[in-house]
Amino acid sequence: MAQEIAEGSTALLSVGVIARRSGVAVSTIHFYESKGLISSVRTEGNQRRYAPVLLRYIAIIKVAQRTGIPLEEIREALRRYPPGSKLTAGQWKTLASEWRVDLDQRIQKLTRLRDELDQCIGCGCLSLEECPLRNPGDALGAKGPGAQILNRP
Repeated sequence: MAQEIAEGSTALLSVGVIARRSGVAVSTIHFYESKGLISSVRTEGNQRRYAPVLLRYIAIIKVAQRTGIPLEEIREALRRYPPGSKLTAGQWKTLASEWRVDLDQRIQKLTRLRDELDQCIGCGCLSLEECPLRNPGDALGAKGPGAQILNRP
């Protein structure tokens, strides 16, 4: 479920104010809402209004996106907490530590790719199927499609 505006909140903000204060475009806010990351209420004039706490959610979303965490994972992580609530330091620590494990794994894969990239194309053959150094006899082809060498532990 999307992060909803907490009951009793009276200081609702327009999408323009949220955009200006969060540093993201209005279209991005609408996109986050369409993906269930945040939610708004409608005024009698059918205008969207947002609780100020959503500024914090948008900041969390942006930080997570910058590290490459998919929006679906971000949405699922935020769903664990009461809708529209202000995350505590402990809750943020839990989220960050879970995301850290994934980030460490991606960093390890990217580091290996960086370190092996010169070897892979350094000889000039540019053959991912027949390379005698990286994939002799196309042995990795039997493991399935895609970049199998990158998926190893």
